[in-house]
Amino acid sequence: MTLSSAFNIIDTSFSAIAKQSSTIATNIANANTPSYSRQVANLGTTAYDGVTVYSVIREANVALAAQLNSTTADSAAQTAISNGLATLAQTVSDSATSTSTTGSLQNGASPYAQLANFSAAIATFEAQPESDSAAQAAVAAAQSVASSLDAGARTVTQVRTQADQQIAGAVGTVNSLLNQFTSVNSSVMSGLASGSDVGSLQDQRDSLVTQIAQQIGVTTTVNTNGSMSIFTDSGVPLFESAPSQLTFTASGTLGPNQSGNAVSVNGTPITGPSSNMPIQSGAIAGLAQLRDSIAPQYQAQLDQIAGNLMTAFQETDQSTTATGLPTLPGLFTTPGAASTPSSPNWTGLANALVVNPSVDPTQGGNAFLIRDGGVSDASNLNYTYNATGDAGYTGRLQQLVSTLQAPMGFSTNAGLATTDSISAYAASSVSWLQGANERASGNATYQSSLLSSASSALSNATGVNLDTELTNMLTIESSYTASAKLVTTVTSMLNSLVSAI
Repeated sequence: MTLSSAFNIIDTSFSAIAKQSSTIATNIANANTPSYSRQVANLGTTAYDGVTVYSVIREANVALAAQLNSTTADSAAQTAISNGLATLAQTVSDSATSTSTTGSLQNGASPYAQLANFSAAIATFEAQPESDSAAQAAVAAAQSVASSLDAGARTVTQVRTQADQQIAGAVGTVNSLLNQFTSVNSSVMSGLASGSDVGSLQDQRDSLVTQIAQQIGVTTTVNTNGSMSIFTDSGVPLFESAPSQLTFTASGTLGPNQSGNAVSVNGTPITGPSSNMPIQSGAIAGLAQLRDSIAPQYQAQLDQIAGNLMTAFQETDQSTTATGLPTLPGLFTTPGAASTPSSPNWTGLANALVVNPSVDPTQGGNAFLIRDGGVSDASNLNYTYNATGDAGYTGRLQQLVSTLQAPMGFSTNAGLATTDSISAYAASSVSWLQGANERASGNATYQSSLLSSASSALSNATGVNLDTELTNMLTIESSYTASAKLVTTVTSMLNSLVSAI
């Protein structure tokens, strides 16, 4: 080894040590930085027996990164569904109480609880047909039933409207993130082409993809030039050399007869019944399912209860001289109704159902019309059940009590039994909603656990381990000491040479 080659080895050694030290320092400084991937300096020899850092590479794990994005999207979808169902489930939070005067009553806001109270009130009225307080109690209980159905339906509207608004916000977020991704992705390609260190830029790019996955499920591919392409989990391109544009028009208040608009990518629907490539995960997918499927199904159940209540309490022609007269709304009606709607026309009925003002004493009505008939028109004797005006008449009340327990028909669209009593159907509705809420909550918790595991796995594989970095730093210090001793030795040899001349 010549002195010149020795000095070359020393020079390259110190240069490599400096680069390695800088890389380790960067790793340590970013040990707690989210989405940071550890960097490694790759060493190699030179043509003159020296050493150099040929590259600084970023540790990455494509499979674990894809798993993180997938679990992020799944968790976001389940969280959106769970939050919405938790709000809906508040309308059926019931418990049983017992008092010495009224017996077992339902304490809660659900239609089932209020129907149980109403059924008990009608039974009490039947036992005391001449009691004014029993008659008024029956009216009050009927009003509670109608209010409960309306409250549930209004909650459905609230949940659907909020979901629609959140979809609009998520679409705006994705468009913004795609624009940021475009800039960072371009910088990555430029850096790779020039040989620059692009590790931090790639970290930023991966972080943006994970943020997009929070809103919409994605898959990614990396092209030969270093550019990344992004697709929805259903295969619709979100970024291929240029960002796609997500479009969505918020619907405002979504009532029972209104459908929410679809989210589209460059004109291709990715939500809604018209989508051929619907997304499966991400907050947008969860919110769309909540808005378009889950909440409307509960609305349909409430409408079915309301429709059958109106049907069960409608009044029929009681005359013997003018037979064939149409049925008229009875205790339960809707404002201005002249007839009882049939099942296909029950959509939104839960929002509109009221107790007929003609039986409400606070509105100038007569509560005893429940017992006697003629609720829609007291002056029309054709609909009077208590023709003799007997204060002890119970025929109509017995009929109403039996009707509440009799099997009735329900639509298949509501997802429950098609034949059941109104009370049993209402109980099934409560069970359906509470069950859906519990399952959604469990799924959200499970997906959150998977997300935490995926994040930890990726961090363990590509993140910074301080013990490892400190060990590497000690190794570099040893290399520095060896290089320093070599400097001392070569300097001594050079001095000896000079002295000998």
